[in-house]
Amino acid sequence: METLSPTAARAAIETGARLVDIRDADEHARERIPGALNLPLARISDLAADGRPVIFHCRSCMRTAANAAQLQAAAAGAPAYLLEGGIDNWRRAGFATVADRRQPLEIMRQVQITAGALVLAGVLLGWLVAPGFFGLSAFVGVGLMFAGTTGWCGMANLLRVMPWNRRAAA
Repeated sequence: METLSPTAARAAIETGARLVDIRDADEHARERIPGALNLPLARISDLAADGRPVIFHCRSCMRTAANAAQLQAAAAGAPAYLLEGGIDNWRRAGFATVADRRQPLEIMRQVQITAGALVLAGVLLGWLVAPGFFGLSAFVGVGLMFAGTTGWCGMANLLRVMPWNRRAAA
C-alpha cells in the first residue's frame, strides 16, 4: 500500500478521505488525531465500506505496514493508504492531536514498566538477599516469551482490570 505524508494525508482528509486509527482503545484515548475513527486491528473487518478513500494509521506506521494486506482488504476496494510515520510523524509535522494525559499509559507501556521493575527487583533481591529471588526474573522472562509466542499476555490482562485503567474504557 502507498504511504501518504502527513501533509498529503491532511489534504486527502479535507477532501473526504476517512482516517482510521488501528491502535487499541487505550492508546487512542491517550492521544489521537482529531476526527480519526478508532477501529483496533482486531476489529478492522468491521470497517463499513462507503467507497471513500481510507487512510490507516498507528503510532509509528509499523503496525499498519505489517498488516497492510489485512487493511487493504478491510477497505473493500476503496483506495487505501498508510499515514507515513503514524501519529508520531503527524505530530512532528506540526499538525494537531488531542492528548489527554489524564488517561492511563498504554497497556503495553505498563507491561514494559512492570516487567522491567520485576526483573530488576528479582536480580537485586537475588544478589542482596537470597539467590531464590532470581526465580522472579526467570518467571517474568518466561511470561514474556510465552506472550511473544502465543499473543496472550497475562500481565497485560491483569493490568487492564486495575483501577487506574478503568478511565480508558469509559
